[in-house]
Amino acid sequence: MKRLLIGLGALLAVLLGLAGAAYAFVEPPRILSWADAVMGGGRGVERVAEGVPFGTTGQRLDVYRPAAASAGSRPVMVFFYGGGWAHGERGEYPFAARAFARAGYVVVVPDYRKVPGVRFPAFVQDGAQALRWVRDHVADYGGDPNRVAVSGHSAGGYLTAMLALDRRWLLAEGVDPRFIKAGVPMCGPFDFFPFNKKRSIDAFKGAKDGPMTQPITFARADAPPLLLLSAGKDVQVGAHNAVNLAARLRTLGAPVVHRDYPELSHEAVAMALSVPFRGTAPVLADTLAFLKRTPAH
Repeated sequence: MKRLLIGLGALLAVLLGLAGAAYAFVEPPRILSWADAVMGGGRGVERVAEGVPFGTTGQRLDVYRPAAASAGSRPVMVFFYGGGWAHGERGEYPFAARAFARAGYVVVVPDYRKVPGVRFPAFVQDGAQALRWVRDHVADYGGDPNRVAVSGHSAGGYLTAMLALDRRWLLAEGVDPRFIKAGVPMCGPFDFFPFNKKRSIDAFKGAKDGPMTQPITFARADAPPLLLLSAGKDVQVGAHNAVNLAARLRTLGAPVVHRDYPELSHEAVAMALSVPFRGTAPVLADTLAFLKRTPAH
């Protein structure tokens, strides 16, 4: 039995190493979700809806919540995954959804259209349509449409910030911009114009006004409370994005907190939501503590 346990532990360590490598190359992090489930991440959580259509572009979303949820509405988390606006799908991110569901949230994970099939602003429009679906339907799954927070990593962090700050997208869907009660963008690009990397060049090619693609342009005093997370060893999306946006929001008097994890890489911030990597940094604990202080909880 001892040898068996040692062997299983060694195998899991190898698989987790592969998960980290997969994440680093923006490959589907399904193995990380698998490892999360093996280590108990799915305990007490149920996926109550899979592949629900929303919006006008044929996109779909999944819904998670605490298992055997008691009567009454729960706070809602909408999580946008990353992938450079070109990769990723909702089925790869149960580890993130389960983390918030175990904390008591009804969690919605939407897909959105990707480069090269589309360019800005299509993926932002998809995000706004996902939030319209949440407004109209999340109560059917036990969520409170009056307590909605948004979060996301990398390109998903960009979507989080744009939807929270730039009123245009929700208004276009008939949704009050005050619908978002709090946001937690993780390692997102917020201040990256002019475009000098292939991914941003590809994603924003054809945009007539570069600054109008930037979350920092839309910083405003009445923004919802934002927790901006960055990583000191992030070589994909520099921490200056969070530093600059936090400074702009503070100058305006908006409620904002910036939390940097000096020893983490870009990928490690999202990975820290999973059970296998949760001990690397208090990303989940910091996020939940922040949300408890906002109207989203």
